[in-house]
Amino acid sequence: MLRITRLDGPERTVLKLEGRLMGTWVHELARYRESVECQEAGHLIVDLEGVTFIDEEGKKLLQQLWKQGAQLAATSCWIESIVEAITKRAES
Repeated sequence: MLRITRLDGPERTVLKLEGRLMGTWVHELARYRESVECQEAGHLIVDLEGVTFIDEEGKKLLQQLWKQGAQLAATSCWIESIVEAITKRAES
């Protein structure tokens, strides 16, 4: 299961994720992202603090969001390592 909480601020929108980013939940996040109106790079933050698992499909979606200008916020070491791998792979 994945919970998505949207927090709108004056300058940016945060999508706070909690749970497992895998399977059908990846598609749900992609659909939800399409409904968020953040046209400028850096105005969308994907908060991964509450994420407990990310499958390959989830990693691909996060990479796509990052390429579109979203910031990926991570606090745990394993999520930080995933974010680092995603961004390095995207830069290659």
